[in-house]
Amino acid sequence: MILTQRQLNRAVLARQGLLERRELDLPAALDAMAGLQAQYAPSMYIGLWSRVAGLERDAVTRALEDRSIVQGTLMRFTIHLVSAADYWPLTLAIRDSRRAWWTRVSKHGPLDEAAATLRAALKDGPLRRKEIDALIGKEALQGVGAWVDMVRVPPQGTWEKRRADNFGLAEDWLPQPPVDDPVGHLVRRYLTGFGPAAKGDIANWAGMGIKEIEPALDGLDTHEAEDGTTLYDLPDLPLPDPDTPAPVRFLPTWDATLLVHARRALILPEAFRERIFHTKMPQSIGTFLVDGQVAGTWKPDGTVTPFVDLNRRQRAQVDKEARALAEFSA
Repeated sequence: MILTQRQLNRAVLARQGLLERRELDLPAALDAMAGLQAQYAPSMYIGLWSRVAGLERDAVTRALEDRSIVQGTLMRFTIHLVSAADYWPLTLAIRDSRRAWWTRVSKHGPLDEAAATLRAALKDGPLRRKEIDALIGKEALQGVGAWVDMVRVPPQGTWEKRRADNFGLAEDWLPQPPVDDPVGHLVRRYLTGFGPAAKGDIANWAGMGIKEIEPALDGLDTHEAEDGTTLYDLPDLPLPDPDTPAPVRFLPTWDATLLVHARRALILPEAFRERIFHTKMPQSIGTFLVDGQVAGTWKPDGTVTPFVDLNRRQRAQVDKEARALAEFSA
């Protein structure tokens, strides 16, 4: 089956909960969307608000505190918010790749010694970033998470205390269960949130090599993109009609639907990419979608900047969603 770009757009929007806000608890919502990037704590609250029906801001903080959802440095050495059930399978799937990448790019090489020092210190409880810097050095802290599994411990990394700089041992915060096929879990999770997808898209998101994820593709459903690329998928996941209406939605900074691994769905038109991700703007910027594509940006002060001409109906929908976001954020 050949899937058009617009079909892929609607498929990703549906799986992300951006065609219709879903009545899901937060762990289930995060599983459905393959986790949420969380470099800036308020962004994960807004990303969930755009996808989960009736979300109250305090519910996210409570879920972090009761450990049903967790923040950790995961795919591509980037902070992600995931369900407790997803944390260990994803961590184990990417561990070898993360260590290999760090060993290849860092002059310090493997960090076994720093990891042993840090692990011993964390046994006494969480440590703040400054304390870890003093213990093993700033450079080692950048990569030691590939050798010591750590989570970001609240109240840091929440709407109220936004700097996610409090680290705890993952096995103390969230005991490790048996995991039979972590790479297979990772591939299935990506397709749940972003499929149908090419194997290169999956590998890019995971920060892994294509050969590392290829064995997990055996037996999956396949489609074909318009350019002939094979797309992999799971059965019984949404493939909406390409003419399905897509409502206005506001996305936070660094929303994963806009990153390169998902560019096949063209939620972010390539003509606008440098206006959202730019070296002079390392924190990215909030965006809003009209008809399933980025149509402009928003700022926390209420400023909305369209990139395209909006008709009266579209502008009214943007303004209505902006007011709802302001109410959520107030």
